[in-house]
Amino acid sequence: GFAPDAAHPANLFRIHWHNDEARTGLTDTPGHIVLDQSFTGVTAPIVVVLGDRFPMIGAHKVLPAYACLAARLVTGRFDPAAQRAVWPSTGNYCRGGIAVSRILGCRGVAVLPEGMSRERFDWLEDWAGAPEDIVRTPGSESNVKEIYDKCAELEADPANVILNQFSEFANYLVHYQCTGRALEKVFQTLSAANPDLALAAFVAGTGSAGTLGAGDYLKRAQGAKIVAVEPVECPTMLHNGYGEHNIQGIGDKHIPLIQNVMNTDVVAGVSDQSCDSLNVLFNTPAGRRYLVDRQRLDPALVAGLGLLGLSGIANVLAAIKTARLLGLGENDAIFTVATDSADLYVSERMAMEKSAFPDGFDAVNAGEVYARHVLALSVDHMLEATQAERRRIFNLGYYTWVEQQGVSLADFERRHDQNFWRKLQEQLPLWDALIEEFNRRTGVNRPG
Repeated sequence: GFAPDAAHPANLFRIHWHNDEARTGLTDTPGHIVLDQSFTGVTAPIVVVLGDRFPMIGAHKVLPAYACLAARLVTGRFDPAAQRAVWPSTGNYCRGGIAVSRILGCRGVAVLPEGMSRERFDWLEDWAGAPEDIVRTPGSESNVKEIYDKCAELEADPANVILNQFSEFANYLVHYQCTGRALEKVFQTLSAANPDLALAAFVAGTGSAGTLGAGDYLKRAQGAKIVAVEPVECPTMLHNGYGEHNIQGIGDKHIPLIQNVMNTDVVAGVSDQSCDSLNVLFNTPAGRRYLVDRQRLDPALVAGLGLLGLSGIANVLAAIKTARLLGLGENDAIFTVATDSADLYVSERMAMEKSAFPDGFDAVNAGEVYARHVLALSVDHMLEATQAERRRIFNLGYYTWVEQQGVSLADFERRHDQNFWRKLQEQLPLWDALIEEFNRRTGVNRPG
């Protein structure tokens, strides 16, 4: 066999949601955890589908990275022998891009803010072809403009091809098709045990907005509402706002080109202080003991909380707020994803412990964190999106894409119409046919 984190070509065939817990076999239903009222305080079950089962990077962002490069390869728009794939990101997407580039035998360049977690850079230093293939830009999660500026500089060299996750529609399509169907499979499994269960909402952080494409699928197939999540410290959708925050992977201070804003039902704001504090609660002995011994939570559920990275924690908190806002009940399932796990944020947890709990994190601290950041969640920083609010948020993208990045006004505006997105979705069989033909011509066979 071959290890799931090895730079082995067969790991490309593991880039899907159906890996088992060991990431070496298949499971019919994608890995997930169900958070019930005993933990969340709301009756609606919150279903978290796990991204840490993806190969090589332990995060689902390798899926859109593979999709974006594959779309160019099968259409002849990327020459792996002569060109470099440049991956602008705030961490996980560029790691996925570097992994796929290395396996496909082309040079990959990661462009990401210098303030991202130490674990991201440790991984990149192991996988990148050369130190200069890791380009650090100023700032942290919300400093995407600085990433774009560096990409514009790199793009002056025609050998560099920018695979911008915020504007590559392959990112949207792969989540619509693959993530949407994977989440629907989990729902079908759960509804087999409870026929009254409905898929009431899909919750996901904005980030590149690719994952929100799964919401378009679930709305079309199951009638789910779509909830877009952002940090309250950078409330772009909520208040046309800006700011710094530490929910790594979301809240990038702009509206992605591939975000189907006009299909959004709710915007939810979550604080990075909540996510950083809960990262400590979920992943320290004192925190876990408190949840099991004092709150009488199932030890298996508590262990599962360690499968949530910072953006996964944000998604869960937004799901709790959504349940309260919409008055959802025991038969109204809220679905979300955990892009990665706490393994990528050990350094962030240690920094939080040092700064917020200098005398050590104990049961008293655990009780305060749980009460404040979970049980006391309210419906503040929430917006039920009217048509006018959707249009306001849609218009914010003009400044990034038309004024700064040179997208034509006509191309920008056509995304306002849902027919644009439906026609995009209808192209999926054409992409599948191109991939099959590419594999036939190159002699690619799926490993047995």
